[in-house]
Amino acid sequence: MSDDARDILRELLAEALAGTNGNGVTPQVPPPPVAAVHRPATWEAPAGGVERVSLAGDDDLNRFVRDLLTRADRDAILAGHVRFTLGAAAAPPADATRIDRGAVTERTVAAAAKAGGRLVLGPRAVLTPLAREKARALGIEIERES
Repeated sequence: MSDDARDILRELLAEALAGTNGNGVTPQVPPPPVAAVHRPATWEAPAGGVERVSLAGDDDLNRFVRDLLTRADRDAILAGHVRFTLGAAAAPPADATRIDRGAVTERTVAAAAKAGGRLVLGPRAVLTPLAREKARALGIEIERES
């Protein structure tokens, strides 16, 4: 390698290690959020507002979708003028056994069968394979929250 090439390489390395990209601009680490980069300066919140939706299970989801199909402001929803956010899920029914965290064993499934026949698992609960088989055999419904 010639001396000129070495000098150029040294300059490029010094510039790269100094944190500039050659234009005197230091790159941001971490980069700004995508929404801040892609959202135009004229962006405003949706005119129709934001509606909070609480979904505790499949029945609530089906009801919500059916309501959407019958709404008069469907065009505003499709255009993005009305937005939806997920609200807090409703509490599980009284006949459900709720497990927030930890291992769900066969013994837990048997207790749920005596209490009413439903298990609601939190995001940190782990269902063991034997407990899953026991629930299937006893007809216990298992619902997992996210």
